Amino acid sequence: NGTIRQILFRENMTAAILSGHRRIQPFGLEGGAAGSVGINIVKRVTGEEEKLSHNAQTEMNPGDIFHIETPGGGGFGTAE
Repeated sequence: NGTIRQILFRENMTAAILSGHRRIQPFGLEGGAAGSVGINIVKRVTGEEEKLSHNAQTEMNPGDIFHIETPGGGGFGTAE
């Protein structure tokens, strides 16, 4: 299973991310289903949301939140 992280910024900063499996699902093996993709979102203090690509850099302001959902892995084998 993937995880969800939210990072609250308390001062102006530049944030960068380098991540994988944001466009292509992690594959399954031996009949297992593919995992889900991850997502990177900046939740601005203004209420606006900015979806980021797998490798991105953005300016963060106080109160902005960097929301990161890491992908889950693909399954192994068929369910019985």
